[in-house]
Amino acid sequence: MTFYACIDIGGTMIKYGLVDQTGKLMHTAKRPTEAYLGGKGIIQKVMAIVDQYLADYDLSGIAISSAGMVDPEEGAIFYSGPQIPNYAGTQFKQVLEKKYHIPCEIENDVNCAGLAEVISGSAKNSQITVCLTIGTGIGGCILLGEKIFRGYSNSACEVGYMHMNGHEFQQLGATTALVEKVANRKQDKMAEWNGYRIFESAKAGDQICIDAIDEMVDVLATGIANICYVMNPQTIVLGGGIMEQEGYLKEKMEGAIKRQLVSSLAEKTTIVFAEHKNDAGLLGAYYHFKERQKK
Repeated sequence: MTFYACIDIGGTMIKYGLVDQTGKLMHTAKRPTEAYLGGKGIIQKVMAIVDQYLADYDLSGIAISSAGMVDPEEGAIFYSGPQIPNYAGTQFKQVLEKKYHIPCEIENDVNCAGLAEVISGSAKNSQITVCLTIGTGIGGCILLGEKIFRGYSNSACEVGYMHMNGHEFQQLGATTALVEKVANRKQDKMAEWNGYRIFESAKAGDQICIDAIDEMVDVLATGIANICYVMNPQTIVLGGGIMEQEGYLKEKMEGAIKRQLVSSLAEKTTIVFAEHKNDAGLLGAYYHFKERQKK
């Protein structure tokens, strides 16, 4: 059997798993990122995960999905926001291949999530796909068939930074903004609230939470509609932790987006929710690794 260590690095948690040669995810776990440690600390955590797997398996590769802007050719992070300080310049491919003498490939986490959805998830067979992940921030990627569109300098679809009403898109539409809004209106500390609690409260009839979610939906719909007018995608994939509330959000999101699109575009744009959820980054990292190794 052939095995690959797949690692998904986020601002809060590092998820990791073992994938076999058929693409089956055999084991998953997670540990805190402790982002304050920066690139040097995170790469040490990645090594600890690889060492853990090497104790029991012969690995044929290391496949990484990571937050931040990634140069897949160099295998390095070239830009990262404040969520992970001192992360830019982290040379994953160079360091890990030198240490373990097995191939390593790395790609942006949202690109990986989108890749997983078009290859084996909710956007399978879609010709033009935009995948958005809504969490601490908002990430995006564009896929043409099963190929990631990276733009001229590997920075395509960084939609979280789009300007909207004097703010960044993610400052208004991400889960962080939702939690802050609810906490402020209830005059509570932010630590007392999270996305899960807000949605459970909304389902129970809490009007403050209902209104805050509806406002978030309108912000997201405005950003998504603007992306549609530029890209004219066949499929929009909605992912990230908060979008696991599909039962509550599906009708609201579809309606809000279609209200902001002209009818000819609305009728030909399909809105779907991510199928792979927490495993999307791991599977996408594996798919990206296999594609890179063909070259």
